[in-house]
Amino acid sequence: MTSALVTAWQGPRAVAARAEEILAQVPAKAGRTAEEQARVDEALAEARRARGAFLAEHGQAVYDALTGHRTRCLWLDELVFAAAELLDGLVPTRAQMAAESALAQAGKEGREIDQAVFFAGVLSHEQAGTHLMEAQLRPTDRALALLPEYTERGGVDLGPLRVDRVGRATHLTVTNEAALNAEDNELIAAMDVGVDLALLDDLSTVGVLRGGEMTHPRYRGRRVFSAGINLRHLDAGRISYTDFLLRRELGYISKLQRGLLLTDGNGRPVTDGRGEPVQVPRPHWSTRTVQKPWIAAVDTFAIGGGMQLLFAFDRVIAADDAYFSLPAAQEGIIPGVANLRLPRIAGNRLARQVVLSGRRLRATEPEARLICDDVVPPADVDAAVDAAVEELSAPAVVANRMMLNLAEEPPAVLRAYMAEFALHQGLRLYADDVLEKTTKFSGKAAQGDGGGAAAPSGSP
Repeated sequence: MTSALVTAWQGPRAVAARAEEILAQVPAKAGRTAEEQARVDEALAEARRARGAFLAEHGQAVYDALTGHRTRCLWLDELVFAAAELLDGLVPTRAQMAAESALAQAGKEGREIDQAVFFAGVLSHEQAGTHLMEAQLRPTDRALALLPEYTERGGVDLGPLRVDRVGRATHLTVTNEAALNAEDNELIAAMDVGVDLALLDDLSTVGVLRGGEMTHPRYRGRRVFSAGINLRHLDAGRISYTDFLLRRELGYISKLQRGLLLTDGNGRPVTDGRGEPVQVPRPHWSTRTVQKPWIAAVDTFAIGGGMQLLFAFDRVIAADDAYFSLPAAQEGIIPGVANLRLPRIAGNRLARQVVLSGRRLRATEPEARLICDDVVPPADVDAAVDAAVEELSAPAVVANRMMLNLAEEPPAVLRAYMAEFALHQGLRLYADDVLEKTTKFSGKAAQGDGGGAAAPSGSP
């Protein structure tokens, strides 16, 4: 780290330190007066403004210092906590985040917003942002550890996700039954591992994602694709900005589209945070990634994050009694990368109806054919999946889907979107309207409505 970087940080550091002093002078959030909260809000806003300006000018230098001039790859949590050690006050420390994580969402100070400022600043720089995005495409340590077992047995249980080799396909079955396959921190981590295993499996040529059968009383015995974000977990403060909202988009969903990164720009194996090569098979010399086509099979509904997922798949098969929705505006949270992808897929007008007005699409509606490729009776979904696996196993599919994805969504376009998303999603996570809605929702759940499971409406 250069002395110039340290010197440049001193002014913003003083502003950030002043905000911490004010926080230390007032009671916990729930016990503050309106005047005290206004004083805190003003101080935090000044600190975030100072951090943002610093990163706009020095974000590339900060990232280079953290990664040895982009010779080391760090996961999102590793990067942000390394930044806390590099420059005091730039982002929250592990201790500060641990204290926040013990609180309900409404009781937090919103330190994740400071992480959002950091990631937005890094992603806004071309070299730093590109390297950060590529770093998240590496295989996870857990997937590498499980790969020998999975290769031998053809199946592994990841808790909220089951991974099985079925013929020429790797099937990922979401098994978060009690919450109608709603997304939480644990499911996002499992999906990252499951997608890795599917892409590393030499014995399969296609990936399939489908929801498992439910135990919830309202949908017992029925398959459900996804109920979106788990709003009860959000209200309880158990939805992580870094490990859920960012990791989801830059991790397994990006791997679905762009593949698993196995070599660096010079053809050498990718490295871990210590700079050690990751022990994985090297891909063909012509590419740095291993990619496969992906099929989504939608039973019952794909709500919020579930609908978002469909935009990353090569083939979407839906039961004719299924529906899709993105209740983003109603809940107040940005629906992932849907705002980038849905206008391209379905057109500007329909995208606005779905995102801004919450329009629900039934699989049998003509407009839904812009979202799904095949609509079949529920009893025929299995056969439709098998037929799609056979079709997408053709040798030329991988090269062609790679070129289609490159033309439709160049990495530079995604990076620019993610730089804005990183900041504004962090802000929405702590917006007053979001906190009010999740608190009301949690109250209904406590009275027996079942939360996001019984009344699915989530969207990350």
